[in-house]
Amino acid sequence: MTRHLALMPLFLLGACSGSDSGKAPDPVALVQMATATSGALTQETTIYGAIEAGNGTERTLSAPAEAMVVSINAPAGTPVSSGTLVVQLAPSPQSALDRAKAQSDAVAADNAYARELRLKQDGLVGNAEVEAAHATAQAADATRASLVRRVGDLTLYAHVSGVVDAVLVKPGDLVSAGTPIVRIATGGAMRARFGIDPGAARRIGNGASLRLESMAGGIVLNLPVTSVHHVVDPTTRLAALFADVPAGSGFALGEPVKGTLFSGHGQIGITIPYAAVQDDGGVPFVYVVSGDVAHKKEVTLGTLSGDNVIVQSGLKEGDKVITVGGTAVEDGMKVRTGALKDDANSGKDKGE
Repeated sequence: MTRHLALMPLFLLGACSGSDSGKAPDPVALVQMATATSGALTQETTIYGAIEAGNGTERTLSAPAEAMVVSINAPAGTPVSSGTLVVQLAPSPQSALDRAKAQSDAVAADNAYARELRLKQDGLVGNAEVEAAHATAQAADATRASLVRRVGDLTLYAHVSGVVDAVLVKPGDLVSAGTPIVRIATGGAMRARFGIDPGAARRIGNGASLRLESMAGGIVLNLPVTSVHHVVDPTTRLAALFADVPAGSGFALGEPVKGTLFSGHGQIGITIPYAAVQDDGGVPFVYVVSGDVAHKKEVTLGTLSGDNVIVQSGLKEGDKVITVGGTAVEDGMKVRTGALKDDANSGKDKGE
């Protein structure tokens, strides 16, 4: 009797231990999925640029003499008409010296010519000396007139109606004679200029399709590529691509724009959202859900177009791939779809 009573606590302890030995439930990841489909994607390339004046529709104002830039009276984008003040220049110290020297040389040459004329009247010189002095005076006078005109023409006015396309200097700059100062777009023709990777530029031909969009939104045009310049800009390291923009399209000179290039005839294959693709040491993979279990599948990717990508190998049509929540998934993990927030709210409603 005593022995049976002594064993009773051990039996009860064993019974309690058995009730706590239940296995914890497997973790379940909350995800969203998409179905792999068969289709074709065209290669898309996004490029950025700006609107500029078209070929043959620009006029350039240049410095007539070495000068200092005093003020920019019509910045880029300013509409101008013939006679509008655009840039104010002032003579540089060297230009002022050159003008003073030309004035002095012209006065001296004129005096020498007058002296030769008097000497000829006195019979002291012949026609050859007079003609030589006359030629010297004429050359000096012409040099003086040219310098006076050029130094006096340092207020630059528009000679045509249009829009200031670019100002190539800034106040305080010292510019030499002939330096371009301002470009004025004179016609309605415009073009979009884009920077593009040189490798991509080699794959783009004239006539390729381009979707042109204003960065401010609201304007979208479908245009052909007009030309591709393969010479690489030393500053940007990019080639250049151009598309003519029709007048009245709503774009403005200097406006930043985005372009989407469509090239190739389209690649056919299994298409999935690019959001499904993950990377493991440079090897792309996706999680394919079978039943309620996720399986890791390495894939080979093809054409990327917008939010979708072609999968060349690793998937078949109809596969369910995880697009959201995949970073929390491991190979062989159970998954479910739904909204975590809704589940939490429903638990509260049940008093959990």
